[in-house]
Amino acid sequence: MDSIQDFMDSCNSDNSCSLTNSTITTNNTNNINHNNNNNALICSSSPSGSTATSSRYENQKRRDWNTFGQYLKNHRPPLSLSRCSGAHVLEFLRYLDQFGKTKVHTPICPFYGHPNPPAPCPCPLRQAWGSLDALIGRLRAAFEENGGKPDTNPFGARAVRLYLREVRDLQSKARGISYEKKKRKRPPPQQQHQQQQQHQPLQQLPMQLPLHLCHHQHQLPPPGATQ
Repeated sequence: MDSIQDFMDSCNSDNSCSLTNSTITTNNTNNINHNNNNNALICSSSPSGSTATSSRYENQKRRDWNTFGQYLKNHRPPLSLSRCSGAHVLEFLRYLDQFGKTKVHTPICPFYGHPNPPAPCPCPLRQAWGSLDALIGRLRAAFEENGGKPDTNPFGARAVRLYLREVRDLQSKARGISYEKKKRKRPPPQQQHQQQQQHQPLQQLPMQLPLHLCHHQHQLPPPGATQ
């Protein structure tokens, strides 16, 4: 745990440095006037929304991959990526729980199963299931992009899938939130039959004479009969 804490301290110091650098950069840019037009041109040629979303995903995936590599490096004993297994991935996920911000109620908590508890409680904070699931998806893709084979991908191990499913079910019950995808409700059989009839093409009905004309219609005499 000492190595993990050192890693988090280094991350925090890097964040503070990046914040200081960004502040200095912002102050410097405010004093530059002759580059405003160039900056406006650069901003106007920004990529579309889909490209920006893809870029954010790639950046996040790269940061997650670097973080996991740093975690392996600080592991005691240090681990190489080739020796990393599903058990080490589970260890990494449990380690991330200490930085979680999602309240997960315990069964003895009076707010267990309540999505909106009315008062605070001492239940622990954990990483949300959705965040862990998305993280594993990015790391799984990054592993193969960096030369790993799909059949040896530790992020796709059965133990990891079972762990994510267990976290999902546990948090769903504890927080009173359903993570199941909403299925489209099928209409009742009678309503479904009516909808099918509405979409069917209209059949051409035989033309009938009005009733008042039917009574006065002359019938043709049989063959050979005289009128």
